[in-house]
Amino acid sequence: MSNMDTWRALLSERNTDEVVTKALVRDVQLPYGAGTMALITLDNGFDHTKPNTFGPHGLFALNGALSEIAQRTDLAAVGVTGKPFIFAVGADLKGAAAVASREEALAIGALGHHVFRRLGELGIPSFAFVNGAAMGGGLEIALHCTYRTISAGVPAVALPECFLGLVPGWGGTQLLPRLIGPANAVKLVIENPLSNNRMIKGRDAYELGVADAVFEPADFLEESLRWAARVVNGEVSVERETHDGWEKAVADARFLVDMKLRGASPAPYRALDLIALAETAGRDEGFAAEDEALADLLMSDELRAGLYSFDLVQRRAKRPAGAPDRSLARKVTKVGVVGAGLMASQMALLFARRLEVPVVLTDLDQARLDKGVGYVHAEADKLLAKGRISQDQANRLKALVTGSLTKDAFADADFVIEAVFEEMSVKKQVFAEVEAVVSEECVLATNTSSLSLTEMGAGLAHPERLVGFHFFNPVAVMPLLEIIKGAATDDATLATAFAVGKSLKKSSVLVKDAPAFVVNRLLTCFMGEVVAAVDEGTPLETAEHALDGLGLPMTPFALLQLVGPAVGLHVAETLHEAFPDRFGVSENMAKLVESGKPGVYRPDFTLDPEAVALFAGGTSPSTAEQVRERVLRALATEIRIMLDEGVVAAPQDIDLCMILGAGWPFHLGGITPYLDRAGIARPRFLAPGVASVPA
Repeated sequence: MSNMDTWRALLSERNTDEVVTKALVRDVQLPYGAGTMALITLDNGFDHTKPNTFGPHGLFALNGALSEIAQRTDLAAVGVTGKPFIFAVGADLKGAAAVASREEALAIGALGHHVFRRLGELGIPSFAFVNGAAMGGGLEIALHCTYRTISAGVPAVALPECFLGLVPGWGGTQLLPRLIGPANAVKLVIENPLSNNRMIKGRDAYELGVADAVFEPADFLEESLRWAARVVNGEVSVERETHDGWEKAVADARFLVDMKLRGASPAPYRALDLIALAETAGRDEGFAAEDEALADLLMSDELRAGLYSFDLVQRRAKRPAGAPDRSLARKVTKVGVVGAGLMASQMALLFARRLEVPVVLTDLDQARLDKGVGYVHAEADKLLAKGRISQDQANRLKALVTGSLTKDAFADADFVIEAVFEEMSVKKQVFAEVEAVVSEECVLATNTSSLSLTEMGAGLAHPERLVGFHFFNPVAVMPLLEIIKGAATDDATLATAFAVGKSLKKSSVLVKDAPAFVVNRLLTCFMGEVVAAVDEGTPLETAEHALDGLGLPMTPFALLQLVGPAVGLHVAETLHEAFPDRFGVSENMAKLVESGKPGVYRPDFTLDPEAVALFAGGTSPSTAEQVRERVLRALATEIRIMLDEGVVAAPQDIDLCMILGAGWPFHLGGITPYLDRAGIARPRFLAPGVASVPA
């Protein structure tokens, strides 16, 4: 029995609901008399909203097409392209989650290698015409071809596997570093996935050397065929460089991965080992090593966790639980922002850029106002310099954002948000002043991070139009938006808030009006237990690194330094007032705030002995393991209470908030399934099977 027969017997009956990507073959006469090309179009039969993916049946279909092509003697070349706007985005993730044995996992890796490598071993030149998104296995198909062209309009090129807990398993770790060098390969395989799954665009891929030519979208295929004909005729020669610097590139990447993950997720480390192997290994050896790595990781908890996280941000985030009917949303044609500080200025820039409507800032004096508007103008210039917007767009962006010393400028605004000092009396005064000048249908939004919405709106004539609209810093980067419903908030206001959030390209989660909402409540719980352990006598460095094994994006005191001790103390005081039995206020933290120090670290991120000394004096130290257990149990308790209180609709919303707002690692699969898996949550938060993560 051949390998193909074995794979077909093992895999053909699994994942019968696979959406099969077909390989449609047609002959194309190349220009300039270069001969006939067999052009394969990858197409699953749906529009661009359902990208081409590959499960076993799709791989068998492509293999069949290549077998027919291999028998022909009249061909000068073979080409591969995708359906409109999509090349291919890799493996079928639903199928990956359903892999039941290591034997199946190994077969999937070997089958993909067997099929894709045929593109580079047909005896005639092969060309990938990357017309749309190319990710994961889709990019690997292109890498197996002899040559590649790419459209300048391609929005996403990536190898995101490490983001999910896998490695590029169909040739990516072996072919890419040989093509573009190990340092550049590390960026695509390791650095970008670990940086919130960053993608690059078509022209960027060309500049890195992933593609040999780049053409505009309007006539991409025609120009690609002309270029291919010139290659076949020998008029164009593509030279391949020999790359060095492998050891340094891998060592630098290993340092980066250690800094980010501290050994918590195996996938990036396996990918690094494979990239290192590519320097000396032949194709058979390298591809076999990818098969083994893929088989191990497909059966791992990290993959199941990563797929759960991926499903949250791709599905649940796009259909917020509890959001009112979108038809109730009011149109927003002008936005007002109260305040002109950094947070307010960031919001003004985002509103102007995404909604493309006038935005007016107000503040107490002209100097603050000029600084806020100046920030927006400076950021527009930066976007222009980076090529992310045109000169016309930059000019329009600057024109849209203005300042005013009087709130009368809000008279015709449809949406007014405050970003002033986190003090209830200040915010109530602001809204009283705003309500006096705006229309009755204008939505009033607060960016409060912890205060009661219901109390804030108690003195308003129309409290039903007040809604929480909690951004995270930096506003342009952080994807989460907590939308808070006060006791009086009506559905039209809420629907408008969700519509605006969607226009801002944020992932919105509906949250009940509860102290500190979701992310800040849990981060304060987390931070509070760590600080309490230090107050009791645990060495600060011990407590600081007690949770390193989770691979969190930063340590507790580094996080405190980022948000600012004064802000952290304020939120802790708010939660202590609401829940004195669960949230304490550290006297030592108050001393740190009084000292004026920005945290316990110096600018070079070495510990500041004077700041550390403020936490000395406790006599009951804990071990790192005890601190870790203490923190996780406190989080589990608080999440249980939040769910009982109905702060969000379901545990999945807690997970979504923590992933998008607090950087909870993808490889842990959300905080609630992690606590389930670790045996901390009793009873479990998620019903068996809901999280797709083994208990």
